[in-house]
Amino acid sequence: MDITLVKTFIEVANTGSFVAACDRLFVTQSAVSLRIQRLEDSLGHPLFIRSKAGAVLTSEGKQFERYALSLLKIWQEARQQIAIPEGYSRAISIGAQYSLWPRLGFRWLDALQIRMPELSVHAELGMTDRITRYLVEGVVQAALLYTPQLRPGLTVEHALDDELILVASYPGATLDLKRDFVSIDWGPEFTHALTTALPHLTDSGRSMALGALAAEYIVNRKAAAFLPARSAKRYMDEGKLHLVADAPRFPYPSWVVWRNDLPSDIAEAARATLAEVVQAAEIEQETVTEDMETMENFEPVESLAITND
Repeated sequence: MDITLVKTFIEVANTGSFVAACDRLFVTQSAVSLRIQRLEDSLGHPLFIRSKAGAVLTSEGKQFERYALSLLKIWQEARQQIAIPEGYSRAISIGAQYSLWPRLGFRWLDALQIRMPELSVHAELGMTDRITRYLVEGVVQAALLYTPQLRPGLTVEHALDDELILVASYPGATLDLKRDFVSIDWGPEFTHALTTALPHLTDSGRSMALGALAAEYIVNRKAAAFLPARSAKRYMDEGKLHLVADAPRFPYPSWVVWRNDLPSDIAEAARATLAEVVQAAEIEQETVTEDMETMENFEPVESLAITND
């Protein structure tokens, strides 16, 4: 059986929608429909009741779902075992969003291999939807994300508190940024908080869904934006970014998402080493926090919640 058909079935079952599944699989809706039709033809039964409201599992679909999950798990285990390079006996793949790699993810990989020298590690980069899909499919077994999405078989735990701070590529910037402000998509919670705190910045002529990668754009132009303090620190240390006086800062926690079937000894080592790395990162971040607290009227606003869908 084509494992791609099984993965597609699981996505449609999880989302209850062919449209949502095609977004997560990065294929067209017609491709999703064709895959499900091929699977139904192979099994000889309809798996979904289709309607304008979405797709609901039939009784046969519900029966097949548990087998589909087992098939996918066996496939993942086989692929991981075959992929382990010579000289190593275990393996783990970790995913993370761009800004979480430099000061958290890379150090986590280092600490893991020191604790378990027999462990082969692999890294993946992507935004929340891509990494979540990799978690569901078993491509990665753990991930660092700002806006995790809860799925069956996954566990979400708090990792590290960060903050979105307003920085500019030039010193002396004020809140009257006019066209210098670049709007970055940090999720609906941030958008709502920004609209409440600084409504005059919500009509920016430049918007990006690039996450912390947008910092590369900001530092090379006369521009300003809200960036995670952790990823902005390097540029601030180099004098390429500067805090905007009197700007609010928005709590922006990061999370670690685990596959529940991660072997217990690897999971234990991964949790312990991540805790060590987080502790070191918290101490490091105090420098940025202290700098911000020396500025007048620099008050944090309400915390931003996890996106659950």
